[in-house]
Amino acid sequence: MLEGKVGDNIIITNADALLNWARESALWPMTFGLACCAIEMMAVGAARFDLDRFGAGAFRASPRQSDVMIVAGTVTLKMAPRVRRLYDQMAEPKYVISMGSCATCGGPYWAHGYHVLKGVDNVVPVDIYVPGCPPRPEALIQGIIKLQEKIHRDRMLAYRQRPEGEASLGLPAEVRPILPPPKPVASRESVAPGSPEARAIAAAAAPPAPTPGGMP
Repeated sequence: MLEGKVGDNIIITNADALLNWARESALWPMTFGLACCAIEMMAVGAARFDLDRFGAGAFRASPRQSDVMIVAGTVTLKMAPRVRRLYDQMAEPKYVISMGSCATCGGPYWAHGYHVLKGVDNVVPVDIYVPGCPPRPEALIQGIIKLQEKIHRDRMLAYRQRPEGEASLGLPAEVRPILPPPKPVASRESVAPGSPEARAIAAAAAPPAPTPGGMP
């Protein structure tokens, strides 16, 4: 319908398409790694894989200059509040990629890792999950491409609509261990004098009786 009515130097589009094109073509990941998955993330930025081809190779050293957080590695309960603080310092619009099994669900520490967060989505909203332990650089590149496809569908006025309270995600008030706590060991101070437990402790601490002839 508009064919022939505009010149060659005029491009007709909408604001959402223009802004999304600029965002997806100039992603700035944060220089941020936690464990072995960070080695694969470093390889993505090297010359062999050349992340600059996808417009996402400008790793920034400050969260205030970044719009993509790649959580690469194990998130411990001690590190989780720092991850949230870095996320809060990033300017909108911002996105999160969970790289590897440890960041996604706790990985090999899921059953007995009492010190590991069972998923970084407990502290920050995750946009893309990249499975693997650790995932290869090609998998992270695929995750970045999926993130660009998601950004392409964003609406400027409806960006990141979240339920009430989701913006203040935090750690659970009580961390429940997977394994039961160990049973207390009886000691001289924890038993009553003259009780069977006290006699058993005294017998265990007593030196062995000498044998006839002086030989042990």
